[in-house]
Amino acid sequence: TTFQRQPVLRASHPQCVAKDRPSCTGCAQLWAPEDKKDMELLEQVQGYLDNITAIGPRTVGSPENEVLAVNYLLEQIRGIERESTDAHKISVDIQRPTGSFSIDFLGGFTSYYANITNVVVKLEPRNGAEHAVLSNCHFDSVPNTPGASDDAVSCAVMLEILNTLSKSSESLQHAVIFLFNGAEENILQASHGFITQHEWAKSVRAFINLEAAGVGGKELVFQTGPENPWLVQAYVVAAKHPFASVVAQEIFQSGIIPADTDFRIYRDFGNVPGIDLAFIENGYIYHTEYDTSDRILTDSIQRAGDNILAVLKYLATSEKLAKSFEYRHGNVVFFDILGLFVLAYPARVGTIMNYITATVAFFYLSKKVLQPKPRGKSNLTLTSWVCTLVAVLMVAMFVSIIGRALSWYTHFYVSVSLYGTAAAAKLILVHMLAKKFFYKNVNEQYLGDVFFDASLMIWSIALAVMTQMGLCSAFICTLWVAFPLLTKLMIHKEFSQKGATIKFIVMYMLGMFVPYLYMLYLSWTVFEMFTPVMGRSGSEIPPDMVLAGFIVIFTMILSSYFINFIYLVKSTKTTLVTLTTVFVVTLILVCSGIFFPYSSDAANPKPKRVFLQHTSRRFHDLDGNVIKSDSGIWINGFDYNGISHITPHVPEINDTIRTPCEEQAPFCGLPWILPVHFMFRKNWYLPAPEILPRSPIQFKLLSKKPMPWNSVRLSFEVSGPSHMSLYVRPRAGSALSRWSLGDGMPVPSVGGDYFVFYSHGLHAAPWHFWVELTVPEKHSDGIVSLAIAAHYFFGEDQKSPQLYALLERFPNWTFSSGWSCTYDLFVF
Repeated sequence: TTFQRQPVLRASHPQCVAKDRPSCTGCAQLWAPEDKKDMELLEQVQGYLDNITAIGPRTVGSPENEVLAVNYLLEQIRGIERESTDAHKISVDIQRPTGSFSIDFLGGFTSYYANITNVVVKLEPRNGAEHAVLSNCHFDSVPNTPGASDDAVSCAVMLEILNTLSKSSESLQHAVIFLFNGAEENILQASHGFITQHEWAKSVRAFINLEAAGVGGKELVFQTGPENPWLVQAYVVAAKHPFASVVAQEIFQSGIIPADTDFRIYRDFGNVPGIDLAFIENGYIYHTEYDTSDRILTDSIQRAGDNILAVLKYLATSEKLAKSFEYRHGNVVFFDILGLFVLAYPARVGTIMNYITATVAFFYLSKKVLQPKPRGKSNLTLTSWVCTLVAVLMVAMFVSIIGRALSWYTHFYVSVSLYGTAAAAKLILVHMLAKKFFYKNVNEQYLGDVFFDASLMIWSIALAVMTQMGLCSAFICTLWVAFPLLTKLMIHKEFSQKGATIKFIVMYMLGMFVPYLYMLYLSWTVFEMFTPVMGRSGSEIPPDMVLAGFIVIFTMILSSYFINFIYLVKSTKTTLVTLTTVFVVTLILVCSGIFFPYSSDAANPKPKRVFLQHTSRRFHDLDGNVIKSDSGIWINGFDYNGISHITPHVPEINDTIRTPCEEQAPFCGLPWILPVHFMFRKNWYLPAPEILPRSPIQFKLLSKKPMPWNSVRLSFEVSGPSHMSLYVRPRAGSALSRWSLGDGMPVPSVGGDYFVFYSHGLHAAPWHFWVELTVPEKHSDGIVSLAIAAHYFFGEDQKSPQLYALLERFPNWTFSSGWSCTYDLFVF
């Protein structure tokens, strides 16, 4: 198949698009390259990207993913191979792996894949290479989305990097393996198939994984290692536009963000260290129909290409790659300074620096222990923080209860005006009252000095604790101890002078400039990542309370060394009245509903995510008879607001059709595609006609075999669509002891049931598996309940006429993804 590239407008004015160089300043800012050669490379990458996304949604098992996308990649790779220089050798392999593994992601489940697709390219010196660095992207997408940023743009960049390196007359020292994997959205299956089964995987010593959690912007290094500090140093030295944070790494690896990448597979199953990069800007349209190629600006492509090419080239010519095992020990503290450069140093050096800084601070503070001080000063700062946190969370809870959650989702300034002003006002109020009633006759300058020391004490303790816990993010505490302490020592005389003089304020602000600037930069990055996540974090977590908590924490951090000014200035009434007024006005506006959470703005959409499954369910008894059946459209809203905003547009979707839980069935008898039941306890079931797929699932019990130790092995055969979910619940007195999946040891999900995610590519053989249960002597009610759901993500069975009609009625500020599925429960 030949794909014609569609012209895409990338600047504000058509006359600028027609030129090699945009003439006006505004349009020129969108064009990152500075010369014609760079422009040609970008045009080539854009051509790759447009052609991949023009194929349409590339769901695993679909012809679009398994045939059209693969053929297009092979066509481009063969063209690159024909134009490569004699210094290099290019080998291409199409891998169709079958395998299984268990993972503790999303509460824990087991994955099984059959005949999925990997396109693997090895670029190596003409005489071959013993060691290799791996570059990984994925060309598949989630259903009903074009997947431009996730992850077609990374594959486009990798194609151009392959093209650039292959045309170089300079030979590489090591091989570079480019893995275009075709099943990442199926929870990391293709990367597992490569790293555990492909022959070339044995030579991989390090990898770079290219991912997306947003659409364009800077690509953030948010995971490295494990250990192997030399990899971070390679990125620091080679990357032209570095953007990296160990804070992001520790947040991501804590599991509070419901996402994972191929990094985990290479780390856990391949024991290979690597670097994980992802676009993080505009996560509002990640995994939606709006993730199109025209939304990815050329400067994002240019940055990614520059960085990844430079790092890959550096690693492919590095002596350390071949001897990586010699450099594997030790973690690294790393963070970028405003995106200009990255600071990186060994964690053990950071530990020494942290303890020295904390020791100096404690020594300084110990000199004041014996000095007379006002009662309660040590606890008042902490008390004010606790009071502020409780008060702001109560506001967030109130907003959530009255149905105004996510009012800030489209208008982020609302969250600052609501929760930021409330936090600042509460802090000021507590200390203003303490100053007026509790410290009425105490010298103001002395109070300012004391509360500065109180903040320094808290930060010093936090520094020591975080360092003891082994957190690399403790460097932030070091900034908040070292710079304020130096400032205090340099202007200690001004602290004792009456009033807050201009000289004192200027010197104080200069001394605090570095920690405050970095914290503002870091907080913006954190909010840019976290705010869109709140729109897909499930129905159980109140997003307003989460965001309010973050805002309070950053308010406490940023105000910690300004609390003393409350005691130095004559009055803070004007500030307090202003903050309170802004808070009250914003709260009234939020309660009135003026700030609608979602947006259908074509230039910057922020949609509400809704998944709809037209489902037919059948429940069988021990004799195989159908004892219950129903059909309906099962609806899940991906955020805390549920369907409250949709009901006015589609009145039949309301709380009278809340889905009941079938207690006797695993996972409540619902056709979950993934085990996220604990995140979405509120869902709806709209009655609809039965669906009859043209390719129905076939489920057979092949054998029942007695085993030693009061065990029974049940063997099954399943044939069905490319995506199926298996749910297992042992009956009372029975226990699932072994099965033929993963490593043989069943992994329960949250709630105790067992979940298996199955997918296959084209022409897969029937799925055979067995489960082994220990059973009681009497088991007249059966030993196991086993359910199977078939998901039709593409083709003629994907959407019924009723589902199409319902989807058409949803408002344009929603992203509604729909498919058909069947559910059958059996007892054996």
